[in-house]
Amino acid sequence: NALLPHQLFSFFPILAPAVFKFYDGLSQFTCPPSFIMSKKKALELFPQLSQQDIKYCAVFYEGQHNDARTNLAIAMSAAEKGADIANYVEMTDGIFDEGGKVIGVRAVDRVSGEEFSIYAKNVIFAGGPFTDTLRQKEHRGNPLDMKPAVHGASGSHIVLPGYYAPSNMGLLDYNTSDGRFLFFLPWQGSVIVGTTDKKGPAETLPYPPEAEIQWMLKEVSKYLSKDLKVRRSDVLSAWRGWRPLAADPHAPPGGQVSRDHVISQNPETGVTFIAGGKWTTWREMAEDVLDKVLGDGHPKCNTLDTVLHGGEGYTERLSVVLIQKYGVLEDVAEHLVKTYGGRAWEVLEKARPTGNQWPRHGIPLAPHYPYIEAEVRFACSEYACTIEDILSRRTRLAFLNSQAAKEALPRIADIMAEELGWSRKVKKAQIDSAKAYLASYGGKIPLEEDDLLVRLPTYAEVMDVFDEVDQEKSGYLGIVQVKEIAKRLGRPLPDGEIRAIFDSMDTNRDGKIDAREFLEWFEAEETKEGIKSYFHQKTMEIFKEIDIKRTGYLDREEIKEATIRLGETFSDEKVDKIFAEMDINRDGKIQLNEFTKWMSESHDETGFRKLLSANLGLGGTGWLKQKSGGFLG
Repeated sequence: NALLPHQLFSFFPILAPAVFKFYDGLSQFTCPPSFIMSKKKALELFPQLSQQDIKYCAVFYEGQHNDARTNLAIAMSAAEKGADIANYVEMTDGIFDEGGKVIGVRAVDRVSGEEFSIYAKNVIFAGGPFTDTLRQKEHRGNPLDMKPAVHGASGSHIVLPGYYAPSNMGLLDYNTSDGRFLFFLPWQGSVIVGTTDKKGPAETLPYPPEAEIQWMLKEVSKYLSKDLKVRRSDVLSAWRGWRPLAADPHAPPGGQVSRDHVISQNPETGVTFIAGGKWTTWREMAEDVLDKVLGDGHPKCNTLDTVLHGGEGYTERLSVVLIQKYGVLEDVAEHLVKTYGGRAWEVLEKARPTGNQWPRHGIPLAPHYPYIEAEVRFACSEYACTIEDILSRRTRLAFLNSQAAKEALPRIADIMAEELGWSRKVKKAQIDSAKAYLASYGGKIPLEEDDLLVRLPTYAEVMDVFDEVDQEKSGYLGIVQVKEIAKRLGRPLPDGEIRAIFDSMDTNRDGKIDAREFLEWFEAEETKEGIKSYFHQKTMEIFKEIDIKRTGYLDREEIKEATIRLGETFSDEKVDKIFAEMDINRDGKIQLNEFTKWMSESHDETGFRKLLSANLGLGGTGWLKQKSGGFLG
């Protein structure tokens, strides 16, 4: 049965033309029609393809958009119609009446720290993969008893240079080595590859597993020409996103998990949530949830008649008009029009002269990308609050090129400080937070030391490892001991790989590893990268174990609970001190990037890091001890 999907896909080359004609029909034939392309024509238009095994190509059309800008345009459109919108405001609890119905929410401004209440006739949760975190705040019983509505699934993506594909054509691999779909598409001047599919709770940072990056590169290399070497160093950025697979927890047993949206109301609290869905149905989702909440006594939702913010004033010729008036580069003008529509005028009104004859306006934020400084100034008038906002959501620089984003960070900080009136202290905190955030993206080199600060073991600690593994005190390690090291590190390897590692250690080819050889192997760059990768993975595991509330961040209560599970009872004062050390951006919660940075620090006044490091093998040999269950017991 496991082979059945692959067997069915073997018929796809025969069925593809009919399948894509049906696909055309789903769009009511509003897109150009699908068609068959010969091998010769395909290689002419897509010369990066391998010639091997191509019989013909089935070509179909898809839409593409800047999802972050679409999201912002929806919010701004709501504001234009009279809605009150707020950025960085978090619901902390529900407000309940005597009957247990939710009549509002308690909220906190994560920028100013101000707490306040918001009362409403109806409350709707639209938290995507984090919907259940919101639902826990209306749930009055034990959080473990709450039936989940969303099952998260992460998908990793990598971004490659634009020369990997034509600017107007991509590729769909419908049957990869493990049966998943893989898209290989031109995007924002680069090429995006994705996605993987791994079930698990959603996280707030986009750390991409290195194994998934390598898998995508391997799959890509199968259908590209051998002349085009697919290299790990070509990965400009890598990241994960989460899909909410939704089910109605209030429905009768046997309900289906779906990527289509689910709308459900809690009969006890009156709160409605919407989860699941996709970008192509966002207007339908909005219409369905509002019509359900407002009921039959209200006019029906008119979303289809509402033009999004930026739609008015847009014309096909707008980029040319902008070039002629402001003297900007063609790619900059086209980018501004695609991103801001008719609002591109407002962006360029904030553009400052370049000091050159051409272009006259549009100082770039990063070389080889169309983003300009004026966009940062404009974003500050559109609710941008942090450097992270600019790097990931107002521009897409972090997603496109993590190194370019790091290089642009200081100038963005200068502009935002000027526009928003930041003090030196606030500016420094913003820069530190943005650096930690960017460290969660992949790049050309996996887990660069600049991206993940790790205190590598000292000479004494390496020798401690050697002595502990060398239980017979012979002064040598054999292949059995090397295999044991891999097993205790959580990476049991087949005998062939163990033999290769052993041979790389055994430089004098005498069939045994002495202390000098072991130290040389430990200090090799490849081994250091492995240690960093190990640190990163185990740190994430420990973070998840401490995060017993599954919120994606840590609070004081969870830190206190972790100390108890580690067999220690810290005073409230000591817990507060630990929390203060971790809370880099002072927002009252510990994100994964803050926890990772704290774990890499050398000072440890409270001793809490030492307790956790013993489980990691950093600063001790605790990682060599056989363990069962979780790190925290």
